[in-house]
Amino acid sequence: MIDKPTGAVVQQGDRSGALSRCIAVDAATFAAEHWGRAPLLTRRAELTSDFADLLDPSAVDELVSRRGLRTPFVRMAKDGSVISADRYTRGGGAGATADDQVADDRVLDLLANGSTLVLQALHRTWPPLVSFGSALAGELGHPVQINAYITPPQSQGFAAHYDVHDVFVLQIAGRKQWHIHAPVLVEPLRDQPWDQRRAAVAAGAIEPPLIDVVLEPGDALYLPRGYLHSATALGEVSIHLTVGVHPHTRSHLVEHLMTAARRDDALRASLPMGVDLADPDVLAPHLRDTVAALHRWLDTASATDVARFVGDELIRSTRPEPIGALAQLVAADSLDGSTRLRLRAALRWRQVRDADVVRIVLLDKTIALPASCEPALKAVFAGEVLTPRELPGLNADEQLVLFRRLLREGIVVPA
Repeated sequence: MIDKPTGAVVQQGDRSGALSRCIAVDAATFAAEHWGRAPLLTRRAELTSDFADLLDPSAVDELVSRRGLRTPFVRMAKDGSVISADRYTRGGGAGATADDQVADDRVLDLLANGSTLVLQALHRTWPPLVSFGSALAGELGHPVQINAYITPPQSQGFAAHYDVHDVFVLQIAGRKQWHIHAPVLVEPLRDQPWDQRRAAVAAGAIEPPLIDVVLEPGDALYLPRGYLHSATALGEVSIHLTVGVHPHTRSHLVEHLMTAARRDDALRASLPMGVDLADPDVLAPHLRDTVAALHRWLDTASATDVARFVGDELIRSTRPEPIGALAQLVAADSLDGSTRLRLRAALRWRQVRDADVVRIVLLDKTIALPASCEPALKAVFAGEVLTPRELPGLNADEQLVLFRRLLREGIVVPA
């Protein structure tokens, strides 16, 4: 069996991509000087467009009043405290009896009294942001989430804090004053949230800020994880998007290495019985032998093995381009040799080759295909637009059968 690393066509950001909408520098400069390192403020005048097509006030009203959002896709806060969900939700009435649907009149009341509305996971619920989030994740190679924060004038939803993921702040409407302070913990991990360090965060937030800036519509701000931040709306309702990027870290590699190390016989051996293992003198020789065995194993660790673990995690955490079930079925039924198809954007997969079968591992299913399809699959996964008749190594009927299968499995889409 040959297990190839997880695949993805990772699109490097160019001046027409999703990343370029958030920064004025080129992707290479951003990667070298800012990614995970330093904040970056970008003014509207430096960008090619604003963000009005992604979200606007009318979109917020539609989401709250007509989309039937439920918790946790919506939450509210005021002056640093999260508001109980029963104050802005209720049952949906006849035919929609879930008791946690957002109640537009209750939201109105809380907004009028200075509370902040948070629309969460808009990369799953609002079409322009579904597309934008998928494209940005494809360019960055890391999972993306998108929330919107709607804050009344002169109000603050959340006190100073840090995030355990990087963020792009995209100002949609109104103005907001941002205060950015140095990290109290550099590059915090997912299990190291700010509320574990409340005292340090509070102390850091009263130091002179690194950045004190008012964001206006069309401005963007990149913050690496760990930077303290707080924001206050000024003279009008402020709407901004927080595009969270969940980076995979070297800590993840350590976790995957330790998982793979369980294959080693010496590292699975039991510790002795009849002794006090809490006694350092008793434990010392066994710890020494364990460390030596671990060193031996790490010296032979394979990037291919670790890439499989990382790839499987990316499959679970990265949402590919949305597809229309009905459109896919129509495309499969009407397929001919000249139909133009392409790989579904941001799709991640892992390929496993047995003697006579190629298996494509996706999020929650594995697709088995004859080994004769391998050259054609290589062409498909290269990411170029193809027609069935351009697939190598297959006759005309086999080309149609393969592409029809890939359409039905959601791997390719009409170009």
